Amino acid sequence: MSGKKFHCAPRWLGFAAAVAALAIDQGHKYWMLRVFDIGERQPIRLTPFLDVMLSWNHGVSYSLFSVHDDMARGLLLGAQLLIVGGLFLWLWRSRARIVALGLGLIIGGALGNVTDRWLRGAVADFFFLHTSLPVGPLANYVFNLADVAITVGVALMLLENLLVPAPPSDVSAR
Repeated sequence: MSGKKFHCAPRWLGFAAAVAALAIDQGHKYWMLRVFDIGERQPIRLTPFLDVMLSWNHGVSYSLFSVHDDMARGLLLGAQLLIVGGLFLWLWRSRARIVALGLGLIIGGALGNVTDRWLRGAVADFFFLHTSLPVGPLANYVFNLADVAITVGVALMLLENLLVPAPPSDVSAR
């Protein structure tokens, strides 16, 4: 390269993150379900607080809005796709790389779970974080790589909002 610096719009970074998160999540789920056959090997204790196992989530976080019939699942899928559409619009307008990266991870993770609900009727979760102490919502939490992508995406957006100084306001507009 002749000294020119490569520059891509933040939205393309976000789109790449979304595709990567979706591909990694779906690849991991395929491997766990079809190759490793976690359903026949579970549970696998990794640490005193983390097991690998198969859990089908028919709802959203913590099985909230759990659905088992096709019509209700269709409504949940529609709601999730509307939310993802709003996130895509936000990503398209994003000017900050860290926000675009965070949005891309959230979108990719959400699409990973939407894909599960569409293809399998429920979301496959594999990592069981648990403790014998009642320490809030993480006392018994089952999640997958899509959930990790969503969590990291939200953390990036929070960090950007908390750590990056706001642009100076236009004093003349007052």
